[in-house]
Amino acid sequence: MPKHHNSALPLHGRVVAVFGASAALPGEADYQTGESCGAALARAGAAVVTGGYAGLMEAVSKGAAQAGGHVIGVTVPGTFVSRPGANPFVKQEVMAPSLTERIHTLIEMSDASIALNGSLGTLTELIVAWNVAYVERFSENEPKPVFAVGQRWDTIVTSLANDLQTDRGLVTNVPDVAAAVAGLIDALTSP
Repeated sequence: MPKHHNSALPLHGRVVAVFGASAALPGEADYQTGESCGAALARAGAAVVTGGYAGLMEAVSKGAAQAGGHVIGVTVPGTFVSRPGANPFVKQEVMAPSLTERIHTLIEMSDASIALNGSLGTLTELIVAWNVAYVERFSENEPKPVFAVGQRWDTIVTSLANDLQTDRGLVTNVPDVAAAVAGLIDALTSP
């Protein structure tokens, strides 16, 4: 997708990776948060890329699709053999050969990332996005924005940054999806 600014859609042409729990179910608060996230990103003009399966991946995909956004799902058929394929809201499925390649693809395809509630998989994706942002500082590339939604991630990231003596500032913690999307718009459209 071309990356240019459209004043009516501030994230037009941008792709945002969203990480989150695979266990969230329709009707649960986390699932509704995922739908809101996908819809807000789509309304701002962004395409979304997720792990493509159920839970928050499906919720984000559903919200984005229902708001008219482009939805990309990066799946790993060889690892998740019991999963029948991408969720029904995915418009473009990208198949990765391994779990690590899936995470790499999610981050490589995106201009920024948002971590919603999740467990070990979401934590891994968040840490890889954080590490890629850290390493990008040593190249000619600007670090890609990384947002983490909720107090839980703030506690984890702050603890890791302190224990590892690394840059906490590369992960922006926000209280909710609205703040994450507003922060992304600012980060991706500011000169």
